[in-house]
Amino acid sequence: MKKAVVRFRGTVQGVGFRFTCRDIAERLGNVTGTVENLSDRSVELVAEGEGKDIIEFLKKIQEYFETYIKSMEIEWEVAEGKFEGFEIK
Repeated sequence: MKKAVVRFRGTVQGVGFRFTCRDIAERLGNVTGTVENLSDRSVELVAEGEGKDIIEFLKKIQEYFETYIKSMEIEWEVAEGKFEGFEIK
């Protein structure tokens, strides 16, 4: 299991970004974590699951919001297993 801490920058607040991330995670059913708006107008997403599942999840987010996302920074860590689902903070 892996954990990805992802920072999205661009026009990612006020466009349904967090709700869409949650919906994609629920549809895939193999990624848990959180997504939240930050005060600098970026969005932080924390996802846990198998590496390939997280990559698929992030790819779907990028496809959906390709015109809104200006940059995406990913830090990979060891999963802690503390999430039960995927929720908006």
